[in-house]
Amino acid sequence: MRRRAFLGLTFLPAAAWAEKIRYPAVKPRPLEFPRDHGAHPEFRSEWWYLTGWLDGPLGFQITFFRARPEEQSDNPSSFNPRQVLFAHAALSDPKRGHLVHDELAARAGHSLAEVETQRTGVWIDDWSLYLEGNRYHAKIVAREFDFDLTFFIHDKPVLQGDNGYSRKGHRPEEASYYYSHPQLGVVGSVNGKQITGSAWLDHEWSSAYLAPEAAGWDWTGINLFNGQSLTAFQMRAKAGGTHYAPPGVTFKPLRTWKSPRTGVEYPVSMQVNDLRLEPLMDDQELDARASTGTIYWEGAVRAFKDKNEVGRGYLELTGYWKPMKL
Repeated sequence: MRRRAFLGLTFLPAAAWAEKIRYPAVKPRPLEFPRDHGAHPEFRSEWWYLTGWLDGPLGFQITFFRARPEEQSDNPSSFNPRQVLFAHAALSDPKRGHLVHDELAARAGHSLAEVETQRTGVWIDDWSLYLEGNRYHAKIVAREFDFDLTFFIHDKPVLQGDNGYSRKGHRPEEASYYYSHPQLGVVGSVNGKQITGSAWLDHEWSSAYLAPEAAGWDWTGINLFNGQSLTAFQMRAKAGGTHYAPPGVTFKPLRTWKSPRTGVEYPVSMQVNDLRLEPLMDDQELDARASTGTIYWEGAVRAFKDKNEVGRGYLELTGYWKPMKL
């Protein structure tokens, strides 16, 4: 993690903390736009997650996270970390043979990092994501790559779960507010080279995303070539097997890959209902211990039905290193 971001995370002495705060529960309610494109700082965690395929072929991922610390201090200082922001960016290039990624983290404020509440607007230093009209714009200046990408929205948001209320466990509060923008058209540049492609955006916020019994999740978002899209996920139990999945969703591992760096083994080829997902390349592991404190696999995949390729998207595999903590 870069020094400039690390300096933004200096915390107050433990004596300054008061009791733990109570986060609001996620309950069924209509999502309201444009307001819900913005941040929801009262909730525990939130993210804007962009993935896609670009000419090459290349896979890319851009994620901005917002977290509200559970310790609430009454200290009025502007250095009081009321909101903490993280960002991940990654490039999957088969010519390199492994994922390249970077990450930043900072407390919100002091013009270094901020998140807006009335629209999608989040930045850390020279990394940013904005929604303006019917397009998102992301700019990332990483150590080994840079993105300057515009994403065009062609339709209304897809409200996941029950009109945007997405169950993540068996208890009612184990849920998130969740919508997606699949089938985004992409234009822009990667490392200064003009490029086009397609992408997917998720925006999700919650106070109790993971049940105590859950180790992590498997998630996929696929842009199908016929213009449709598929979202599927399962929450895996610490004891093994599936803890929770939406009705009709099944994940079946087909092939695993073991990381030569961490020794973690991931099911990088998956059968998801009637689709077979195959990775653009096996080595798409992301080591984010310097920011969000975990290691996971997040990679570009092709979707096949029988022997025919029918779509492309991303597969995310968390909790295989250690149980996830949000």
